[in-house]
Amino acid sequence: MRLPLPKPGAWSYQKFLMVSKMAKIEITQVRSILKRPKNQKLTIQALGLGRINKTVKVEATPQILGMVKKVSHLVSVSE
Repeated sequence: MRLPLPKPGAWSYQKFLMVSKMAKIEITQVRSILKRPKNQKLTIQALGLGRINKTVKVEATPQILGMVKKVSHLVSVSE
């Protein structure tokens, strides 16, 4: 289902343009999650990873970047 565009000049229209131009990043798991705290295991799972060398492409939202920062020692990131 396609949502209609907001009216030009509205604040939501500017926000819509910002969100639509977000960069995509590739996240690859490079280290195992064995013997890691539960919150790091859950973060890896939330990113869509779970085994070494698995790669996902996601938009670089603040939420995703925060999760990547939390498990930065387990993953590698490229644009």
